[in-house]
Amino acid sequence: MGIVLGPTQYGKAECRLVRIVRDTPRHEIRDLNVSTALRGDFAAAHISGDQSRVLPTDTQKNTVYAFAESHGVGEPEAFGLLLGRHFVAGTESVDGARITLEDYAWDRIDDHDHSFVRRGQELRTAVVTVTGADAWVVSGLTDLIVLKSTGSEFAGFLVDEYTTLPETHDRVLATALTVQWRYGHLDVDWAATYDAVRRLLLGTFADTHSLALQQTLYAMGSAVLLMRPEVAEIRLVAPNRHHFAVDLTPFGLDNPGEVFHAADRPYGLIEATLLRDDAPDPGPAWL
Repeated sequence: MGIVLGPTQYGKAECRLVRIVRDTPRHEIRDLNVSTALRGDFAAAHISGDQSRVLPTDTQKNTVYAFAESHGVGEPEAFGLLLGRHFVAGTESVDGARITLEDYAWDRIDDHDHSFVRRGQELRTAVVTVTGADAWVVSGLTDLIVLKSTGSEFAGFLVDEYTTLPETHDRVLATALTVQWRYGHLDVDWAATYDAVRRLLLGTFADTHSLALQQTLYAMGSAVLLMRPEVAEIRLVAPNRHHFAVDLTPFGLDNPGEVFHAADRPYGLIEATLLRDDAPDPGPAWL
């Protein structure tokens, strides 16, 4: 039997980076979790332990922090492109790099110049893939928790001998969204596009009378593609955070859709991908 080494990559995961800009008395803060992964011909390292073509993961970590000081951080997409291009152009054995970034948001406390409070659990994300002279950027967000207290239905579904779920024309719809969108080009105002996409997602969720979470996701993704021409493809993942009305009749109480048990598991998991029919090839953007 022959053994063939398949694709490999290696890097430094979760470099926690906080960059504070102190150029003026009013400070700015950027809080990132940066992971690097390098691709290339590293077969000798796996087969015989030869490390001569391996740039240590510790070096990758040091590069993240050094670049944060020498180049600044700015938007996560731009910082990811900077790092990815550096590793590919500067390391002979590296022909590809993937930089994954999570952006933790902070708000000022009472508009104070140098005091901040961490904002919720929602994260902004970016994944940058560089191969040779080419690059792909996927922006996104995760744990965007949203809820509609009405304006949501679920009825007309397939029924078999194991179905017990009743139809409903008025339910609570809640989810913790993970959304990623791929750009068709890199001439993008990263911050403006991120803010606009997030607003479109939230506005469409609020305004769509939902016949199913699938329909809501399609409406949200469509709104982004219609309004943001720089976005070529969008992927949405939505765990259905079920809210079940509590039966209060044993206590002589009516419950007209006001008291719920929020169940964390099991949960429905709905996923959808939407893209333009003329979207450019994704290359390794999702790999």
